[in-house]
Parts: sequence; structure tokens; C-alpha cells
Amino acid sequence: MSKWNGIEFDLRGDYALFTNPLTRMGGEKSSYPVPTYEALKGVVSSIYWKPSILIQVDSVRVMKPIQMESKGIRPINYGGGNTLANYTYLRDVHYKVKAHFVFNPHRPELAHDHNENKHYSILKRSLKAGGRRDIFLGTRECQGYVEPTNFEEGEGFYDDAVDMHLGTMVHGFNYPDETTKEKLEVRLWDPVMEKGIINFIKPEECTIIRPISEFEPKLFDEKNMQSVDALYKELEGGH
Repeated sequence: MSKWNGIEFDLRGDYALFTNPLTRMGGEKSSYPVPTYEALKGVVSSIYWKPSILIQVDSVRVMKPIQMESKGIRPINYGGGNTLANYTYLRDVHYKVKAHFVFNPHRPELAHDHNENKHYSILKRSLKAGGRRDIFLGTRECQGYVEPTNFEEGEGFYDDAVDMHLGTMVHGFNYPDETTKEKLEVRLWDPVMEKGIINFIKPEECTIIRPISEFEPKLFDEKNMQSVDALYKELEGGH
């Protein structure tokens, strides 16, 4: 594969809620000040994803000042009914994101779907169209919007700021189809924002890992997965 086979895009929204997934069961929710690796991976997966590839997020650039806003929400309780809770959102967000894909080495049965040029062509086409699925900024009520960009262009609010140590944050999840382990794990790390940019370490470089639950990988075959060749032909109008 290419050394770096990826995309750069703007990510915008009126609100965002990047929560610690280990605390989502509680009534009060408060966003991290910046998006997590997992949240941005989810955005790229909404632009384009296949089980034969792995999305890897390289960097995020925070373009606007970090602003919080609290709202009174009535979430539905698991036991029925609802109660009033306060959610603290990020407001008026704009990020530049750099990401790429690699082939999933833990899915050898999908090797027939390893057509790099077609995946890359569809990825860029999907980005230009605003994504193949709806874009969310951490949670479903926070709609996001994407468009191609140049990562270095534009003036960011934190371009001349001192380094910002963000403390221990969730990096992402280890899913069975990405690790071969039949368990779901959460990764933690200590990010630093340097002049508005967070450069993510790779999932395998995270040293703080906590198990969550037993988990079996989903099976994919020609019955429930369209090949990249078929999808590319469909997008090209059957030619």
C-alpha cells in the first residue's frame, strides 16, 4: 500500500459531545474539550468504511476556541420514564482532520477486497459528497458536516498557543475484528495539544488498556458485504 493513503477534511458542527464512554450510563454528561481518536474514527467510517480496511486517524487541528454550553436534557431511563439531566456540550466547533486507511490484517478472508485504488477513489468521492452516512460529533443529537480541505491552510485559534496537556483521555476501543481477541477493550492515553494540533499515537502504541466485556467479531462474506469492485462499478454507473 501507499505510505500514506488518506484524506484531509474540515469537520464542523453547532454542538459536539465527546464523552468518556465509561461514564455514559450516568445522568450527567460532560464533553471532553477535544474529540477523541474513536470519535474521529467514527466520522471517517461514516464517510466510507468496509470491514476489509482499518481507519487510522493521524491528527486533528482545533480551529475555533474551546467553548462549553450546558443544557437541560430529559434522557429516557433504561427502566422507563425520564429525568432531568445536565449535558455539557462543546459549542460551535471546527476541526481539520487528517486520516488514512490500511488493510485489516486480522481479516484474511477479505483479502479479495484489497483493491487500494478503488477504496481510495470511493473514499475521496464519499468525502466530497459529505459522507455515505450521517455525520455525528460524538453523539446522535450533534450533527456534523465534512468537506475536503488542506490540513495546514487557514488560521486556527490555537496556532500560537502554548502546549496544552489534556490529562488522561479515552483513545478508543479495541474491537475483536481489529485485534483477534474475543473481548472489547478500551484504550487510554495522555494527549498534548501543540499549537492547536493533536497528533494521535497508533492504537497499538497505547499502553493503558482496560477490558470491558467478552465480545465476538462479526462475520462478513458475500452475503452481507458488497465488494469494493461491485461498489466502484455501481458508482461509475455500471461501466
